[in-house]
Amino acid sequence: MENEGKMENNNPEKKAAIPAPEKPKVPNNSAPVEDNDPLKKKPKGFKFNIYWIYALLIGGLIALQYFASSKTASKEIGMDYFLTQVLPTHDVERIVIVNKQEAEIYIKKEALKKDLYKEVLHTQFGTENAGPHLHFNIGTPEVFAKELETGMKDWNEAEKIHPDYSDRTSWGEGLLNWLPMIFLLVLMFMMFFRSTGGRMGGGGGPASIFNIGRSKAKLFDKDDKVNITFDDVAGLDEAKEEIKEIVDFLKNPKKYTKLGGKIPKGALLIGPPGTGKTLLAKAVAGEAQVPFFSISGSDFVEMFVGVGASRVRDLFNQAKEKSPCIIFIDEIDAIGRARGKGMVQNNDERENTLNQLLVEMDGFGTDVAVILLAATNRPDVLDSALMRPGRFDRQISVDRPDVKGREAIFKVHLKGKQLAEDIDAKKLAQQTPGFAGAEIANVCNEAALIAARKNKEKIEMKDFQDAVDRTIGGLEKKNKIISPEEKEIVAYHEAGHAVCGWFLEHADPLVKVTIVPRGVAALGYAQYLPKEQYLYTIEQLTDTMCMSLGGRAAEDIVFGRISTGAQSDLQHITKLAYSMVTNYGMNNKVGHISFYDPNNEYGFQKPYSEHTGQLIDEEVRKMISDAFQKTRRLLVEKRDKLEIIAQELLSKEVLFQADLERLIGKRPFDNKPIVNVVEHEEPAVQPNENGKENLP
Repeated sequence: MENEGKMENNNPEKKAAIPAPEKPKVPNNSAPVEDNDPLKKKPKGFKFNIYWIYALLIGGLIALQYFASSKTASKEIGMDYFLTQVLPTHDVERIVIVNKQEAEIYIKKEALKKDLYKEVLHTQFGTENAGPHLHFNIGTPEVFAKELETGMKDWNEAEKIHPDYSDRTSWGEGLLNWLPMIFLLVLMFMMFFRSTGGRMGGGGGPASIFNIGRSKAKLFDKDDKVNITFDDVAGLDEAKEEIKEIVDFLKNPKKYTKLGGKIPKGALLIGPPGTGKTLLAKAVAGEAQVPFFSISGSDFVEMFVGVGASRVRDLFNQAKEKSPCIIFIDEIDAIGRARGKGMVQNNDERENTLNQLLVEMDGFGTDVAVILLAATNRPDVLDSALMRPGRFDRQISVDRPDVKGREAIFKVHLKGKQLAEDIDAKKLAQQTPGFAGAEIANVCNEAALIAARKNKEKIEMKDFQDAVDRTIGGLEKKNKIISPEEKEIVAYHEAGHAVCGWFLEHADPLVKVTIVPRGVAALGYAQYLPKEQYLYTIEQLTDTMCMSLGGRAAEDIVFGRISTGAQSDLQHITKLAYSMVTNYGMNNKVGHISFYDPNNEYGFQKPYSEHTGQLIDEEVRKMISDAFQKTRRLLVEKRDKLEIIAQELLSKEVLFQADLERLIGKRPFDNKPIVNVVEHEEPAVQPNENGKENLP
């Protein structure tokens, strides 16, 4: 039962430290030598911001309005007070009605010395107050006129005061009244454009809303140079050899161009996730010490029409200005998918972006030292125009490392860790077949965390074994409650896998079997040591199917019934059987035919008739049935071995290769001892895509 516990993380990058440049010595009685090292960051001075101008203007307007409103000492009074206390004194020089709402009263200069007006004699700045001295709200002009006429009815005509009317507009007060609303609108404006990817300001940077068509590529140059070299990339020797020529061209382009040679314009890094494609691209930039543009394929496409194509043009224009340089597009399948496939017609913008990328790549000249690197784990979906000569001339495979590559990767990630004396990178590499660089880095980190959790001074081999178990099967479920009946079923199920792996000639040797629950749904699993090979025969694939069916067959033999524990086993063997019939041509009735369609050329239609489809189903069913009967016959023959292993699992829960050799003897098909045998206290853990077994 398979437990796909692969981690799809990028290979962690180990950055080489840059030694600090030595300062020039200053001789005695001499001026200090100026440090012109371009790699040393110089302190940044004050940078003027245009927002300071806006702030000063607003502050000046507020201060001007405050000064204008406070330069007089006009006292507010009530209209009744004016009519009864001020008007009868005959001290009023004139009255001004402002905007038909407010009355401004000017007092005669000689009368200002009275105690009644001492508060308005001078302004708050100490100068003599020229008026207005008093003000009040009149209500309406008609009412005020009647009240004023009543107050002056006993006056002679020469003494009577006739109000002047004035319409005024105070721009300062209007601005102050509207200032909160203006501030709120500006704030909303800024929040809106920041939420849509733009920044308010006149900087004109790549993220400005007015520069949405600018490239989002991050430039590593000068102070931000990439410091990763090929020494930091382990386990990819073949890929490094293929890409070294690009580095040599960037360092010395005339060496090739003077002979009429043309350097490949693009190199496509192809491989599973976590194998180090991005790390290898950075190492190229680090070795060549040239500017390095890094961008993701999804950064080109936006909801706005034409933005993707504009960003492609801008990126290549920047690259030509910085040449020699490297452009690295990660996950290029986001924009490089094959055109014209699928029924949905809403991908015009993505296709326009791809068309512009094709045009830019075709427009390079031989004397333009700009190299395009791209990475993808889906080469089958890329457009054929991208793969033709003249664009991505080279396709470099970055596959999962072999045992030597894994050993080199382990040595890189073990540096800087406190290790026990028994740690052997070669043994760890042998115990992790199929692991990519990112998964190896995760194992090393998990081992350190496990050792720290146990308060150890150094990381021991058992910590690495536990880390591999956790990477494959997940976290151990110590508190998971399993009934005795279920535990017995799990024990016989895993014992069936163990017996099949031990006595089938072409099966991978078993090195560990356990009924300890792990992960979300794994109640137990078996681990095997696979061979480092790329080609498989019919006998090997058939024994692999039998080994996967061992748990289901054991349940049927011992209990006379089956459980749901074989779900992942059945999924694995069904997929394998269909691949043998339809992809590998390993069936006599169907024939030597492959219906494999990586480029989806057939679309939604099957490349075979209904009759052939029925024949395929029948042959797959027969193939699985024959494998089950073969497995059942083997377990019936080895029933005593099945009982021994099951009872020992119920007692100890975990058995290793040494335990199996003690219980049922050495594996009959082993011509030489397995290289990963370790002590009982330090179990050997051997993950394998086709051999990891777990019971959901």
